[in-house]
Amino acid sequence: MGRGSPIPPMLRPKIVEQYQKGVSQRKIAKSLKFSSSTVHNIIQRFRESGTISVRKGRGRKTILDARDLRALRRHCITYRNATVMENTTWAQEYFQKTLSVNTIHRAIRRRRLKLYRSKKKPYLNMIHLKWTVAKWKTVLWSDQSKFEVLFGKLGRHVIRTKEDKDNPSCYRRSVQKPASLMVWGCMSACGMGSLHIWKGTINAESSETEPVRIIYPSNISFTG
Repeated sequence: MGRGSPIPPMLRPKIVEQYQKGVSQRKIAKSLKFSSSTVHNIIQRFRESGTISVRKGRGRKTILDARDLRALRRHCITYRNATVMENTTWAQEYFQKTLSVNTIHRAIRRRRLKLYRSKKKPYLNMIHLKWTVAKWKTVLWSDQSKFEVLFGKLGRHVIRTKEDKDNPSCYRRSVQKPASLMVWGCMSACGMGSLHIWKGTINAESSETEPVRIIYPSNISFTG
């Protein structure tokens, strides 16, 4: 059974005052309408420490001690791509304790670690790693992007009540095939090329020949 509300601070001195006058604990409890155990605990604390203030709660002991947290940090740094669920499974087997995902998540944050979205970096094979700076300056980087013309409101969320789900002002209007536009651009160590609108459909052949046709007149200015 949990503890009740603490005794009001203004009543604690009255208990001690009557105790110092020689009144029995039972009579004090009856006159102030408290339980005998409550009066006994206040008087005992006064006799031991000389104070009648409420003792600060110590809280529950953490399930993972400092040594466990250091081991968890080493594991997270070694396996940086592991999910919280995978780290929880490892911790349960390693520490032989019942641990939840939330417990491991809080423990990771206490060790000054945090989950971030990993940065993307192009993969370089052994041949590219041996390239010189002058060689990389001859590379022309290109990419294309597709832009769709959105129809209606842009937001995916709407503020409404439960009953307003069929209100037309709460709809997110959409079409099956919205109008789109494909653009293509390039850049090199010498500068950026112009942004070109891609006309027609895109297939394997056009994705190779069309960029060459676009950049050929200015290829020398880009690559030096």
